[in-house]
Amino acid sequence: MKFFTTSQIRQMDQYTIANEPIASIDLMERAADALYGSFTEIFPVHKPVCIVAGQGNNGGDALAVARMLLHSGYPANVLLVHTGSLSPDCEINRLRLLSAFPFSLTELTEKFKAPQTTEGAIIIDGLFGSGLSRPLSGIYAEAVQWMNQSGSTVVSIDIPSGLSGEENILTEDSLIVKANFTFSLQFPKLAFFMADNAPYFGNWKVIEIGIHPEAIALTPSNLYYLEENDIAGLLKIRPDFSNKGTYGHALIISGTKGMAGASILSSKAALRSGAGLVTVHGPGANRIIIQTANPEVIFQSDTSDELIRDVDSIEAYTAVAIGPGIGTNSETAHMLDKFIAKLNKPCVFDADALNIISRHKELLKQLPGNSILTPHPKEFERLFGKSDSSYERLLKAQQASIEYGLIIILKGAHTSISTPDGNLFFNSTGNSGMATAGSGDVLTGILVALLAQGYTSVNTAKIGVYLHGLAGDLALSKESKESLIAGDIIESLGQSFRTIKDQSKDL
Repeated sequence: MKFFTTSQIRQMDQYTIANEPIASIDLMERAADALYGSFTEIFPVHKPVCIVAGQGNNGGDALAVARMLLHSGYPANVLLVHTGSLSPDCEINRLRLLSAFPFSLTELTEKFKAPQTTEGAIIIDGLFGSGLSRPLSGIYAEAVQWMNQSGSTVVSIDIPSGLSGEENILTEDSLIVKANFTFSLQFPKLAFFMADNAPYFGNWKVIEIGIHPEAIALTPSNLYYLEENDIAGLLKIRPDFSNKGTYGHALIISGTKGMAGASILSSKAALRSGAGLVTVHGPGANRIIIQTANPEVIFQSDTSDELIRDVDSIEAYTAVAIGPGIGTNSETAHMLDKFIAKLNKPCVFDADALNIISRHKELLKQLPGNSILTPHPKEFERLFGKSDSSYERLLKAQQASIEYGLIIILKGAHTSISTPDGNLFFNSTGNSGMATAGSGDVLTGILVALLAQGYTSVNTAKIGVYLHGLAGDLALSKESKESLIAGDIIESLGQSFRTIKDQSKDL
């Protein structure tokens, strides 16, 4: 799914109004109807509701939803908080509400007065949308503070009031609504993918409101949210007349003595992700361990029993991954330097390979174009410097991808992928149970297997992170977030592929 900045979304609203054509108040009514439907799916009619509306179009949405809830029998009271004139559509919905339910609305214009709410009441936050350019103050700040201190479940319309759609570094924590649910209109907001903003938006859901399809198609964007239908169309069909050579030979350079686990996990994930052949290059001491755990894997011993000192020719391999468990000692760093100098295959750089590069940053310029890097936030920081916010880190990843011609997979919730053309992709699968030892090794194995099968580096990244997260979600159906381990992710890869292929049949 392509998505957009908040300023672009406003322009797309105007395009829809002009080209559907539809009156702006009718587009607001359509949005309110969709919001009403999503709200009533979660909260039964007997639940008391307090709607807090502001003076703009977000407030107009809230007033329209309030009218619909009252018509349906919800016990609801409405606060309209403003310090001046209302937007035209907000004023229309104020009058519509007063006409139908004249005693339902209280207007607050100078000082916020907390309403009397029933225990268990649901608060709908329609104070402000995503177009804020400065922190809230005065009566609006008081309204936000009351919502946060109420102890009630809070549902925000489009975005929690006080939270900007993109960068939020100037906003105080106490001046942003901490919602339990957010119903985002038509598209997700970039802010939803930033770890710093996690305390505010709760469980978010995109609500379709009928933005004109031409507006979506014609508006350029470098922001994408990866969903199942995006991935289903990328997977290749495996022909009947094929053999193991058809699907490539993946080389995984991994491990030190006592760190065979990374090699086991990454190689097993590569086999489960479709590579025809998988070879692990590692210290001789790991041979028996790895071939006992993964008899399908070929093992190539390094000249050292303790660590990886040298890698022979890689010409026999289709794709390479390097880094899991290799350590950062000087001999291995020297090996990596020589390896990069002769690298002419698609490659994934992970874990200790990234840590070595962070100590020898000149190696970044030597990496072949479209190499895949898979840092977690700390590894990214060591590579590209500290960031004051998740948003700044994302921009650094985007810039580094452009500057060095790399695909950077920044691991975490909604793992991001930045590409050399400046595009940013955010993953929709995965869960916090995957924050466990070896999960990154599994991702590396998936990625090198896809590269070995001939997928482009960008499509490898998109398919790989989605499959990895989906396998984690499927594994969670049999485990808990606390008990999930990396091996569970591998065991669910088959079901993960099947799930996506079933979707592709319907496209």
